[in-house]
Amino acid sequence: MVTINENYLKLKAGYLFPEIARRVNTFAAANPDAPIIKLGIGDVTEPLPAACRTAMIEAVEEMGDRATFRGYGPEQGYEFLRDKIVEHDFQARGCDVTADEIFISDGSKCDCGNILDIFGHDNTIAVTDPVYPVYVDTNVMAGHTGPVQEDGTYEGLVYLPISAENNFTASIPGQKIDLIYLCFPNNPTGATATKEHLQDWVNYAQANGSLILFDAAYEAFITDPAIPHSIYEIPGAKDCAIEFRSFSKNAGFTGTRCALTVVPTSLKVTASDGTSVDLHRLWNRRQSTKFNGVSYIVQRGAEAVYSDEGQAQVRELIQFYLENARIIREQLSKAGIQTYGGVNAPYVWVKTPHGLSSWDFFDKLLQTCNVVGTPGSGFGAAGEGYFRISAFNSRKNVEMAMQRITDKFKAEV
Repeated sequence: MVTINENYLKLKAGYLFPEIARRVNTFAAANPDAPIIKLGIGDVTEPLPAACRTAMIEAVEEMGDRATFRGYGPEQGYEFLRDKIVEHDFQARGCDVTADEIFISDGSKCDCGNILDIFGHDNTIAVTDPVYPVYVDTNVMAGHTGPVQEDGTYEGLVYLPISAENNFTASIPGQKIDLIYLCFPNNPTGATATKEHLQDWVNYAQANGSLILFDAAYEAFITDPAIPHSIYEIPGAKDCAIEFRSFSKNAGFTGTRCALTVVPTSLKVTASDGTSVDLHRLWNRRQSTKFNGVSYIVQRGAEAVYSDEGQAQVRELIQFYLENARIIREQLSKAGIQTYGGVNAPYVWVKTPHGLSSWDFFDKLLQTCNVVGTPGSGFGAAGEGYFRISAFNSRKNVEMAMQRITDKFKAEV
C-alpha cells in the first residue's frame, strides 16, 4: 500500500493565493461584466527590460549553432552571471562575497523551501507574524512543526509579532532560536530594517549559534541610502546568514525564472555527533543532486541586467512601481485609510477601516470596488485587521482602482 508524507495533511485548507483566486473566480462568474483590477499577488506587469530581451534572443541564436550550442550547464550557475552578481550586488556595497558562494536558481521562493532539505527536525524555528506563507508551509511539509492550532499558528514554531507598535520589525527573542527567517524589505508589510537592527540580529545569531535565512527579494526597491540592501553589509553576517535574492521583482523575471542564493563558505553547522559541518558543501551537494540549473538563455538575460542599458532600464522599472506605491499610499490616506510601507518596498500595508476583518475588507473591495488585494490574516494571526495592496500593475489600473476605493470610502464618511 502506498503511503504519503502526512505532514502535508497538516497544512491549513487552501494556500492564501489559491483561496483569493477562488473567491475572485466565483465573483467574476456571477458578475461577468465586472471590471476587476487585481492588486493582490505580487506579480509584475511591465515588459522585460529591452537589454534582457536582446540578450536572450542572442542566446537563442547561439543555441542554433553547433559551435555555440550549450547543453547542461553548471548546477551552481554560469560564471559569467555569478561574477556580475558579485561585482554589482555585493562587492560594490563592500560585501566580501565571492562567486563560488553564489548559487543561481529558478526562484527565491523555491530556494526558501529547498534549503530545508539540509536541516534536521530538531531545530527551533522562528518566523515573524505576519509572515510570507512559504516560510511556514514549507516547514510544515518538511515535518518541522506540529499540527495547526485554533489560532492558525503551528505547534513548534516560534512566532515573532510585528505591528505598527514596533515598526513592523521583530524584537530579539529572549530564548535560543536555531533558524530565523527575516525578510527586508518586508513582505507583506513593506517595512525595512536599519543597519543597527540587523546588527542586533547578527549579534544574537553569533551568540546563540543561530542561522539567519535572509530574504532580500525586494532589495532593489530601497531608495534610502542608510538602509542596507544585504545582510552581508553587517559585520559578522557571513558566519551566520544565508541570503536569498531574485530577478523577479527588479527585472520582471516572474515568468522567466531566475534567482540566487548566497551560502558563504565560512558557514558551519553541527552534526548530531557534535562535529562541525560545512554548510556550503551540503547545499552544493543538494543542488548538484536535485537541480540541473537555470537555462543558459535565461542566465544570459539575467547577466544583461548588469549592463549599462540594463541598469538604466531596471531603475526605470523600479521607479515605475514605486510611483504606483506612492499613488496608493496618498490616495488611501485621502480616503481616511491608514497605510504603512510602500516607500522602500512595492507593498502598501493597510489598516482595515471601520473595524472590518481582513477577509471582510477583501470581500467589500471586490464586491463594491471590483478591486482585489490580499487579506492580512492570510499572512498570520497578527495580520488580522490589515490588508496588503501591491504596486505591481499598470499606472492606469492603479489610478482607477484608487479612484474607486477613495470614492467609496469618502462617501461613507
